[in-house]
Amino acid sequence: MSHRRAVLVMIGVTLMWSIAGVVSRFIEQAKGFELTFWRSAFTVPALLVLLVASRGWGPLWRSVREGGRALWISGICWCVMFTAFMMALSLTTVANVLITLAVAPLFTALASRLVLGHRLAPRTWVAILTAGAGIAWMYGREVSGADPRHLAGTLVALGVPVAAAVNWTLLQHINRARAVGAAPPGDMLPAVLIGAVMSALLTLPLSLPFSATPTDLGWLALLGTVQLAIPCLLAVTVSKVLSAPEVSLLALLEVVFGVAWAWLGAGEAPSGAVIGGGALVLGAMAMNEGLALRERSTLSQRRS
Repeated sequence: MSHRRAVLVMIGVTLMWSIAGVVSRFIEQAKGFELTFWRSAFTVPALLVLLVASRGWGPLWRSVREGGRALWISGICWCVMFTAFMMALSLTTVANVLITLAVAPLFTALASRLVLGHRLAPRTWVAILTAGAGIAWMYGREVSGADPRHLAGTLVALGVPVAAAVNWTLLQHINRARAVGAAPPGDMLPAVLIGAVMSALLTLPLSLPFSATPTDLGWLALLGTVQLAIPCLLAVTVSKVLSAPEVSLLALLEVVFGVAWAWLGAGEAPSGAVIGGGALVLGAMAMNEGLALRERSTLSQRRS
């Protein structure tokens, strides 16, 4: 895959990821845990079909059986991300959830610093402080007592970037160990499947009795297949071509697309605090990742 095609594919991935908010607003009866259960439940067969088609049943089962502790920790992280995201959408606005997710690369940088000892550049510290100010601006109104559901939704949504930071730090550690021969080769992609299964099993008893209509099931099947299974696999594919800063920068488009879909498709206009605070968060992320990409490009040119 060429670099240009990988960029276009990643933009398509963010478009698919971004539909969750607006689609969830079309759900008629299903709420809370039931939303999460059905989306995860529909993700499982979609992932099985795609993974078996690309790898074969034998290699896939062998990867799950021999994946070890790291694979299952990664699976737990995916479970938290799948579950917390849909629960947050049922509690607060799409804009609140998506802007909260935008801090995931910063949480990852902090986790890498604390766990792996990666040194953070001054620009990253500036980005962390700026994004923190944006989050405080966004949620100051909720904390002051406007609507406790928005605050609860925000706290639940924070589980997604925290789990993503743990997951990414774990993968960095594994890749570093494998590079020096300290860890056996393995396939971490089945962790996505494990996470979907865990999420479905965890939320099943909390979803009963079911209230989803046939229309609800159709929308949730769309989310499980188009918004989760397919883009997750595509993102792994393009990560072999694009650098981590490029992927992180392009992933911010999910926030822009998601807020736009909810505004245009469901009439969910973001508040002034969300627009202002969100601009700070996105600006901080774009600055940090853009400068990182520029530094790597300059270093590569010097070496060549």
